[in-house]
Amino acid sequence: MKLAIRKYGDPSLRAKGKRVAEIDDTIRELADNMLETMRAANGIGLAAQQVGEAIQLMVLDTSAVEDRPSTMAWNGHEVDPKQQMPLVLLNPEIEIGPEREIASEGCLSFPEISADIERAGWAKVKAQTLTGEMVEIEATGLLARALQHEIDHLNGILFIDRMSSAAKASVSSRVKRLQKETQRGLTTARKPRAVEPAL
Repeated sequence: MKLAIRKYGDPSLRAKGKRVAEIDDTIRELADNMLETMRAANGIGLAAQQVGEAIQLMVLDTSAVEDRPSTMAWNGHEVDPKQQMPLVLLNPEIEIGPEREIASEGCLSFPEISADIERAGWAKVKAQTLTGEMVEIEATGLLARALQHEIDHLNGILFIDRMSSAAKASVSSRVKRLQKETQRGLTTARKPRAVEPAL
């Protein structure tokens, strides 16, 4: 089932996710719905906060991106990233390398807004899969970037927080407009509707 993606200005995007203590049918169904939602929006990653759930759950699939390669090791073994997709990760912990790379980044919660963001070129993530297995993923390239972006979401950090002041200035008016539109929508949704008297 496709879910509504929360846009910038929605307070759920700033919520720090709680650890997933038990992987049950509700969590599995949410992960399936998040994958469907992400694909329908042509995204490569989605965090639970982006669909209004403040928990440590994220989905990723970089397999359709041809022009931004990645490398991946799964529990210490080099693998083809495409063969491991999609990833559904719970309670991830991340370690990043010192080298930095600047590349263009967008976000499904910021439609049609992108900017160059500096991130680590290498990331190592320890997380649980939907089966409860603990895995260790090492990544470079787009996959490393996507892991950092989604884990930021799980901690209430947005990609605008990682922008340089020049990048922030270049998207500032569009970000403010998006925030106003979102908050207007939230206010309208909260207003009680007038009930017509029954005759």
